[in-house]
Amino acid sequence: MCVAKTVFQRNQKVWVESVGAWATIEKIVPVWAKGFDEPVRVTYDVGLGREFQASELKPEDRIDEAGVAATANWRILRARNKWQQESDCLHHPYPGTYPVVVTDPNDWGGWRTPGAEYDRDPRKIEFQARLIAAAPQLHAIARQLIELAADSPEDAPPALVALAQRASSVERALYEVPAAAETSPGVVEAG
Repeated sequence: MCVAKTVFQRNQKVWVESVGAWATIEKIVPVWAKGFDEPVRVTYDVGLGREFQASELKPEDRIDEAGVAATANWRILRARNKWQQESDCLHHPYPGTYPVVVTDPNDWGGWRTPGAEYDRDPRKIEFQARLIAAAPQLHAIARQLIELAADSPEDAPPALVALAQRASSVERALYEVPAAAETSPGVVEAG
């Protein structure tokens, strides 16, 4: 008999092939055998009336490894401030420039802010740029935290499990594509 490892984690969204529906892992059910330090089988309760084996479930499509590797190189470039002279913005952290977070290896694509918004609170915008550029590393740390808690959920400290659940919830929100609405909140229609 061999030991089993968990393939999915609690609160993870999965496709249940035999039912043809999406479900969320509600409970990981390990099956223990005398003389083994780890479970010999793991099943998953997804709230559909019976437990499922990992082979019956499929995870949500995730960004492939190449896509994850591409996010690891997000960085901040400085763009020349075209709307103000350097002498007019000496109160900025980097007078004469503003941050642009690039997410593409060719130094284009990504995030930037309107000039008026940058001038209103440049330190806030600089922080946002650093936070966005650090997001791939923070996501990797969150993934490690989730995996650490999932490897031994019974032995993990409750605080670690709680943090892993919060990280898992945030990660799920990253991968969910929201349904299109008539007008999304915060979207101003021109006209």
